[in-house]
Amino acid sequence: MNTQSTLEQLRQLKLFGMAGSYQAVLEQPLHQQPEPHLLLGMLTEAELQHRQMARTELYLRLSKLRYQALPEQVNCSPERGLLKEQLIQLCDGLFIQKGDNVLITGATGCGKSFLACALGRKACMLGFRTVYYSMNRFLEALGVARLDGTYLKWLNMMAKTPLLILDDFGLKPLDSDSRLTLLQIMEDRYRNGATIITSQLPVNKWYDYINEPTLADAILDRLTAHAHKIELKGESLRKIK
Repeated sequence: MNTQSTLEQLRQLKLFGMAGSYQAVLEQPLHQQPEPHLLLGMLTEAELQHRQMARTELYLRLSKLRYQALPEQVNCSPERGLLKEQLIQLCDGLFIQKGDNVLITGATGCGKSFLACALGRKACMLGFRTVYYSMNRFLEALGVARLDGTYLKWLNMMAKTPLLILDDFGLKPLDSDSRLTLLQIMEDRYRNGATIITSQLPVNKWYDYINEPTLADAILDRLTAHAHKIELKGESLRKIK
């Protein structure tokens, strides 16, 4: 059997995980190479791991997360308002499958965005597509979608994304179009996708921020009905650093 031909055929079939593992086996002495059944299992596992890594890298690139944060880098303590058990619970991805939301509030610099990005990164590693927007970028994307005729396509993308992160909610006023769009997105995503929102404003101030009673009721009803609420406390981490 021409092993080099087999190796090239694996690459042509884009089975790069198998090809890499098979090449490593070929570099071993003959008496150390695994028997056929074991070799097949090793190659299959290598290909699966390769595809999972490639998917994670793709999802991380497309998510455009603000911080390259990891859950183990998040500071958890009762004084900070975040217990390690809470973080572990959110890192299993079950809240995404259930369509629950995560509402993170606290003063500027306390680590809200870092925590949201850590959860977003973990979601990508678990195989959930994730999209991150600061509210400024979200409103810019909305405006561009309306102007270039891609509004419905953009709405559909937002509806189908398993995890949506909206950062710095409450910093920029909403106009009537953005309120209606936010309601449409929350309606489409209700129990179908998870949304993480960070804000300097406490949740009980969001009604006033939206500043339109009927829409505020509808938006907040969908956001808070099934939500994990985290209120971070303490000094600004930027000052500490």
